[in-house]
Amino acid sequence: MIKLRNLLFGALLVFVQAGVRAATDPVDYVSTLVGTHSSYKLSTGNTYPAIALPWGMNFWTPQTGKMGDGWAYTYDADRIRGFKETHQPSPWINDYGQVALMPVTGAPVFDEDKRASWFSHKAETATPYYYKVYLADHDVTTEITPTERAAYFRFTFPDSEHSYVVVDGFDQGSYMKVIPSENKIVGYTTKNSGGVPENFKNYFVMEFSKPFTYTATVSDSTIDTSKLEVKTDHAGAIVGFATRRGEQVLVRVASSFISPEQAEVNLKELGQRSFEEVKQAGRQRWNEVLGRIEVKDDNLDNLRTFYSCLYRSVLFPRSFYEIGADGKPVHYSPYNGQVLPGYMFTDTGFWDTFRCLFPLLNLLYPSVNEKIQAGLVCAYNESGFLPEWASPGHRGCMVGNNSASVVADAYLKGLRGYDIETLWKAVVHGANSVHPTVSSTGRLGYEYYNKLGYVPYDVKINESAARTLEYAYDDWCIYQLGLKLGKSKKELKPFARRALNYRNLFDKTYKLMRGRNQDGSFQSPFNPLKWGDAFTEGNSWHYTWSVFHDPQGLIDLMGGREMFCHMLDSVFSVPPVFDESYYGQVIHEIREMQIMNMGNYAHGNQPIQHMIYLYDYAGEPWKAQYWLRQVMDRMYNAQPDGYCGDEDNGQTSAWYVFSALGFYPVCPGTDQYVLGAPLFKQAVLHLENGKTVTIDAPANSKDNFYVGRLTVDGKDYEKNYLTHSQLLDGARINFEMVAQPNKQRATAPEDAPYSYSRAQGSK
Repeated sequence: MIKLRNLLFGALLVFVQAGVRAATDPVDYVSTLVGTHSSYKLSTGNTYPAIALPWGMNFWTPQTGKMGDGWAYTYDADRIRGFKETHQPSPWINDYGQVALMPVTGAPVFDEDKRASWFSHKAETATPYYYKVYLADHDVTTEITPTERAAYFRFTFPDSEHSYVVVDGFDQGSYMKVIPSENKIVGYTTKNSGGVPENFKNYFVMEFSKPFTYTATVSDSTIDTSKLEVKTDHAGAIVGFATRRGEQVLVRVASSFISPEQAEVNLKELGQRSFEEVKQAGRQRWNEVLGRIEVKDDNLDNLRTFYSCLYRSVLFPRSFYEIGADGKPVHYSPYNGQVLPGYMFTDTGFWDTFRCLFPLLNLLYPSVNEKIQAGLVCAYNESGFLPEWASPGHRGCMVGNNSASVVADAYLKGLRGYDIETLWKAVVHGANSVHPTVSSTGRLGYEYYNKLGYVPYDVKINESAARTLEYAYDDWCIYQLGLKLGKSKKELKPFARRALNYRNLFDKTYKLMRGRNQDGSFQSPFNPLKWGDAFTEGNSWHYTWSVFHDPQGLIDLMGGREMFCHMLDSVFSVPPVFDESYYGQVIHEIREMQIMNMGNYAHGNQPIQHMIYLYDYAGEPWKAQYWLRQVMDRMYNAQPDGYCGDEDNGQTSAWYVFSALGFYPVCPGTDQYVLGAPLFKQAVLHLENGKTVTIDAPANSKDNFYVGRLTVDGKDYEKNYLTHSQLLDGARINFEMVAQPNKQRATAPEDAPYSYSRAQGSK
């Protein structure tokens, strides 16, 4: 009896240990549904469950929204219309290169509403590398597992003489050809939302494991069983077969922006592997990428939130290049419509992602960003400009010239292996020109900016103050890059001077940034709480802090450190009042600020996301520690409503990743990360160079969120920043976490991170 009891205990122990090992795989903490409980009027992420590999060219998603709806999948929906290949970066930018599959039973039906099926999240498995759902109306289970440019579908059908798979090429021009002798469907779709040349096509190929007993093509909703080929506005195809209960039909799918032949090449990514083998390879890839950060904590919810955010941080920018038959990278240019050698990436807006998504790549995935930088070289050579918002080509969206930041930070962080001289030409050109048809690319208003030192409020250029503040920072980035490249003082002088242009908008009466007219007068009337107008998706209280490169200069303008901290405090103490008159409605960003109970702090949008860290520059770092924990605890979770605004292609997620580790890149282009306070008891960064960074905070808890003492490699450390080189060399960072703020640590002016005015003054 004792022996049996011991055997049972041993078996149980093995089972438990095996379960623990499985649970510690980082991908198991990821929920792809975070952020999907969103709508036009209120965003909790504006995401969809991306079934993809990191930086993959093709994503797949279950589709609950109607054709063309930017909200392709929403958590509160109850029916699925299909499973869509998607390249959508956000609902506001919408999609391109779309094709969908949908299994149906009973009758061949094409209409998206009639083919739709009820489903339940209780019968849904959503992971990055594998998706499964039961379609109740058709009694079919759908499974998907992806590679970078291909995917495997597995449909489990009921006992039926009438089982079908519908292929939808969407409207705006599509083509289908059914090839029964090869169990194959080929075609293309042209549907897009802008940013493509005239010859844009997404070519696809689908290979089925079961011969067709029924074939039809669809022309603008008309099903025709007599034709195997159709080219029209809205093309589709339906293939059918008799199935036994539990019978699985496999579909191998791939696509290409280059040619039908290249789609066949891309299909070879699946090789001769089974569905399960591709699934396991996807799981392994995700664990490799997510495993760059190893987090240990006793709070399971925090682990889930962290890895779900990291998952979002490594989806975009997506690959837009393909691997040719010769094994070399090649791409269809979304700028000139040609097929050209080299890398290309897309689906990112630098207005969002320059802030910390690209710095995250530079720290943890530099080899990926080296390819992205090489892709930027191609983009400049093919269009004459670096993109500011790309999907897939230049898109008219947002403000700023933040490609300069993305280029500068990468090179200054040590990335190499691409043509930096071409990128230097690109950033200089972009600073002194504007795209002829896409005004958000380059610098709209550069003539005024270069002459007056600001973009005037009264020259019919919207959001002029936001542009000025971002151009000043971008000039600083170009200046820093030029110094690193050894450019002449004469060439760099304009950028060094213009980096201080933010001063031209500071109104000492309000101690805030304010639009300025061509004659030098400030805009009037002025309401600091008015959203838009002189600013972009925010108000003066939000944008005043957009002096990433010179917080000390801003401190001086405000009258010193005490007043600066008072102004920071005021952001949280001012009620969430607003003036929405510029927009004529309460836009979702305003509503998201209003309902969070944090005053006028608007974390759901990017302009203010670095603001909390500015306490470190003014001698009150404990306030940063307090508010950072508040934001992480209150505004992020691993549920479908897990964000407090747009996730925005990894930026809002990367903010959490950095902040949970305990530091943040306030000013990309410097080598510094500004300190906050870590969320976890331990985090280990596994860097590409083989070194590790260990961040220990053993006393971390819900109550212990202040930094009492900090040591780096065993030595007391008083600075309010870590350097990139410190981390690259490997470091052991120990945070002594306490329940009460330490108001003596790191309060001296010399403890503050970099500021341009201080650096200039020290020369």
